Amino acid sequence: MQTASTPTHCPYCALQCGMNLSPLPKGGVEVSERADFPVNRGALCGKGRTAPAVLSSRVRLTSPLVRSKGTLVPATWDEALDRIAGALTDARAAHGPDALGVFGGGGLTNEKAYTLGKFARVVLGTSQIDYNGRFCMSSAAAAGTKAFGLDRGLPFPLEDIPKTGCVILVGSNLAETMPPALRYLSELRDNGGTLIVIDPRRTKTAEQADLHLAPRPGTDLALALGLLHLVVAEGRVDEAYVQQRTAGWEDARAAAMAHWPEYVERITGVSVPQLREAVRLFCEPEAAMVLTARGPEQQSKGTDTVGAWINLCLATGRAGRPLSGYGCLTGQGNGQGGREHGQKADQLPGYRKLTDPAARRHVAEVWGVAPDSLPGPGRSAYELLDALGTDIRTLLLMGSNPVVSAPHAGHIEERLRSLDFLAVADVVLSETAELADVVLPVTQWAEETGTTTNLEGRVLLRRQAITPPDGVRSDLEVLHELAARLGVEKGFPTDPEEVFEELRRASAGGPADYSGITYRRLVEEDGVFWPCPAGVGADEGEDAVLDVLPEDPAQDGPAGPLHPGTPRLFLDRFATEDGRARFVAVSHRAAAEEPDAEYPVLLTTGRVVAQYQSGAQTRRVDELNTAAPGPFVELHPRLAERLGAAEGDPVAVVSRRGRAVAPARITSTIRPDTVFMPFHWPGEGRANTLTNPALDPTSRMPEFKTCAVRLEAVKS
Repeated sequence: MQTASTPTHCPYCALQCGMNLSPLPKGGVEVSERADFPVNRGALCGKGRTAPAVLSSRVRLTSPLVRSKGTLVPATWDEALDRIAGALTDARAAHGPDALGVFGGGGLTNEKAYTLGKFARVVLGTSQIDYNGRFCMSSAAAAGTKAFGLDRGLPFPLEDIPKTGCVILVGSNLAETMPPALRYLSELRDNGGTLIVIDPRRTKTAEQADLHLAPRPGTDLALALGLLHLVVAEGRVDEAYVQQRTAGWEDARAAAMAHWPEYVERITGVSVPQLREAVRLFCEPEAAMVLTARGPEQQSKGTDTVGAWINLCLATGRAGRPLSGYGCLTGQGNGQGGREHGQKADQLPGYRKLTDPAARRHVAEVWGVAPDSLPGPGRSAYELLDALGTDIRTLLLMGSNPVVSAPHAGHIEERLRSLDFLAVADVVLSETAELADVVLPVTQWAEETGTTTNLEGRVLLRRQAITPPDGVRSDLEVLHELAARLGVEKGFPTDPEEVFEELRRASAGGPADYSGITYRRLVEEDGVFWPCPAGVGADEGEDAVLDVLPEDPAQDGPAGPLHPGTPRLFLDRFATEDGRARFVAVSHRAAAEEPDAEYPVLLTTGRVVAQYQSGAQTRRVDELNTAAPGPFVELHPRLAERLGAAEGDPVAVVSRRGRAVAPARITSTIRPDTVFMPFHWPGEGRANTLTNPALDPTSRMPEFKTCAVRLEAVKS
């Protein structure tokens, strides 16, 4: 065990807050403030402060488990790995490589995500790989790529937010999802800027706003189009910017003009005076931003919805200019890096397209395989999970808990149970791991070194602070051992820095170019923003571009001056062929499932401050469970009165997919036609039992954020 304090990063959300870990005399570590890290400047939420609790052997896995006579029992590593390798071999022999599925996670480090994608395509030869990040940022990623030619959550650092004139925050409750980031909005207002929050609930974040708009769930697209209509009608379009830096304006303008304010008011419930006030607050300052999160993105029209908000930025000249722009508030800890380096169904490392022949040649050369040997794109996350037990017979799952987190979760649980074989690598015995045939205990954040990429596109180095318990191995070791058992002896190193060096080569020249980033730079510079090519004038693929930094970091590197990284994108041009941003012509359409006589209420879902994602880790922390012990149904007093429910009474929420029961939480801060449930818990109160798996046609994002339900009183 190390004896000095180790600077590292939180294992939870995409802020990746800096913290110090110090060893305790009787084992374990304690967290202390790391004020020098610019993202959180020392601030931590309760999850970050209590993160070491999950390192305890009391709550985490320390031995492989195998299923024997229906029960998971301890086993040796050799037995567990042999069983997995045998199952993969048998399924491939009987049904072909695409009978093997791989499911990853947005919490995996860049090194793990990269290796998992390589393992699927090189060792297994399967196209059937995706990850749970598909459920988080995929609509924003698709819309950003369409508009700008490149997807990076924030194209500017967080430090720019307090310096702008106005922020429209759409479908985000930062006060509970990323508490240390709320200071940026407070500082914005302290500096004289204004905050507009768009959310069907008056959340703790909305309470900070100068203007709160509470649209009906599923109508964010109409709202954005209505605001753009007013921008045009009031003569607030930045005509010079539109002409010089964009394309497609006329079609987008025509689509927006069909959404007159009164029509938008009827759809959204947001009044015309509020719409006009939002346009005034957004357009009057010299600079402004739109930030979206899961609210508008987790819809069956999420890509178009985000595209409409980007249109608003483009029409007003608010993108590719200092202190202005559109950004997505990425959710998972490595949600950004996780979608860049190959665990997504349609991508190769460096954010390259799997269908691009040049990308296939480049990555295949780094991997030492023939380009034609790489499989094509596979199914998206929900479609992959839906195919379990039929087309996909064996699944290797790392760092995800779809029994709780997937939409229509009861159906997905059935699909998991129908598999011929399920192997799970995780830190804890999650609800998904409980269904597995083999469970592998793997290292976690404080026990390993690796890189993550936060919501700003800042690549960071998490550093090992303690030695993992006996019986625990890293995900990289797992993939190395499985590859060897499946006949691939080389190409799967267990040292994370060695993996990162290969990732640099694979990403070189791609949209997410990490080739100029080294572990040493990450330590010395507290992170580097991508894209960061290897050096001015360096030829892609030259070994020289991957040499380590010179002794004096101020000196030039072996291939020319060191690239400083790119904190701010698009200031000179967008990442399209002609350098122009693209408007998209979109129109409002209804949600996949609207209320009717049988299911008259809308359900929306989200998070609470003391829990994280599926809760697999945070639900094992006593302090967090005391703060948020279980699920609830938030409903308006008028709705509660019609139901005859009092505070704390059990309420059943029923959709076309299932039934969930949780105590009532009655509040006037939610729309009367809407109920809210947090999605962190399994069992009777599992919110995702209810949610709709209808998919966005572009991003394949499920419609988590709205579905039709009815409420029933539960008799005691």
